[in-house]
Amino acid sequence: MKNIQLINIGFGNIVSANRIISIISPDSAPIKRIVTEARDRGQLVDATYGRRTRAVIVTDSSHIILSAIQPETIAHRFISGKENIINSN
Repeated sequence: MKNIQLINIGFGNIVSANRIISIISPDSAPIKRIVTEARDRGQLVDATYGRRTRAVIVTDSSHIILSAIQPETIAHRFISGKENIINSN
């Protein structure tokens, strides 16, 4: 069976680490445009719980996920793999 890695993106929300292409800051105009286009296509997942968007996660399925935690924090969780990434067999 394929090893599935999951990563916590805040507030108990978990994303498949294998599907993540990039984790970026939402501040630039091109990223804001990507978020708007994903919302229009119905491929935006808002996991901020009404808080300020601090990270935009791009997946290989063209879904865009918004998170309220910093990109560096998510990347650290992605890399560290200790308690924040869950391995499932």
